[in-house]
Amino acid sequence: MSGSDGLPQLDDLDIDGGRVLVRCDLNVPLDDGSITDDLRIRAAVPTLQAILDRGGNLVVCSHLGRPKGKVVEELRLKPVGEHLAHLLDREVACSSDVVGEDSAKLCASDAEIVLLENLRFEPGEEKNEPELADRLASLGNSYVNDAFGAAHRAHASIVGVAERLPAAAGLLLADEVIKLERLLDAPEQPFVAVLGGAKVSDKLDVIGNLLERVDAICIGGAMAFTLLVARGRPVGRSLVEEDRIESVKEVLERADAGAVDIHLPTDVVAAESIEEGAAHGVAELDEIGDRIGVDIGPASAWAFSNVISKARTVLWNGPMGIFEIDDYAGGTKAVAQAVAKATKAGAYTVAGGGDSAAALKSFNMTDAVTHLSTGGGASLELLEGKELPGITALRAGHRK
Repeated sequence: MSGSDGLPQLDDLDIDGGRVLVRCDLNVPLDDGSITDDLRIRAAVPTLQAILDRGGNLVVCSHLGRPKGKVVEELRLKPVGEHLAHLLDREVACSSDVVGEDSAKLCASDAEIVLLENLRFEPGEEKNEPELADRLASLGNSYVNDAFGAAHRAHASIVGVAERLPAAAGLLLADEVIKLERLLDAPEQPFVAVLGGAKVSDKLDVIGNLLERVDAICIGGAMAFTLLVARGRPVGRSLVEEDRIESVKEVLERADAGAVDIHLPTDVVAAESIEEGAAHGVAELDEIGDRIGVDIGPASAWAFSNVISKARTVLWNGPMGIFEIDDYAGGTKAVAQAVAKATKAGAYTVAGGGDSAAALKSFNMTDAVTHLSTGGGASLELLEGKELPGITALRAGHRK
């Protein structure tokens, strides 16, 4: 049955004996041809296995990196196919092209699983060209979109194919939509959002949409410094988006009018530079001088953790500092620990964005939240209240 406001599910498709074109997000980091983090590949396995269990054959497709419509040897999907074969314990036939002779031959064979070459080798992918969508659709009898991380892109494999074949959401995509929309549609109060990262410009629309739903927002990371400047506080040489200060002031005024508490750092880890090994120390904002804020300080981490401890719903998106450097990771780790405690206490907790996921992994805490989102830009756009093109295409097809 369909769920999450008309989003068609796997059970809506007649799969038995057919070949199913599945759009996955297998965009994993590679180092000299070796996969350094297979989270996205493992996340795709349940949907692929479910289709196989129902007697379907698979045509799996994904992008990898940013080849910009050209063949880039280092971005071929063969290493991904080999790892997918290992996880599924089945043979995966890797095509040398996307919609050329090799892919057509493999899809017409008795191969149970075919992996197409990197979709973004085709210039028509990101342009959503009808011809490419036609050729991709010709490779399957039905279509499943399980690439939540790319659902905000109006690409041929995301939108075009969904308009041409019986289509449904994969298990991962449906789960992401249901769990993220729960934050917007029915959050249990108190609802606390914890936002970080480099640029406030990336999160302004999210903050604006959340103001009507949350009780408090804790803001760390470099993005906090633009808000601090808007409130007249000193930030030294920390990153500030000067062109966003007026917009930030408007958001702060909305928060005040709506009785939403905005918590900003009162102390920071201040460094001479952002490089590892640079001279650094904890400083109150008034003591930052001409140094750079690289993490929230311990007093701010304690205050944020105290706010999180009272929450029944928590959204965490973005680190509190440059967590990749151990000396600047304390604030992010403190937030992760606070969110983990809230989860154990029964709160509904969601972490989204690649940096938040990477931080949890580095702390060996990927099980610290109720839901760890695989989508960065897609989750942000959904939390901004936008309809994602990939979701729109599935719902539109279901209503036909």
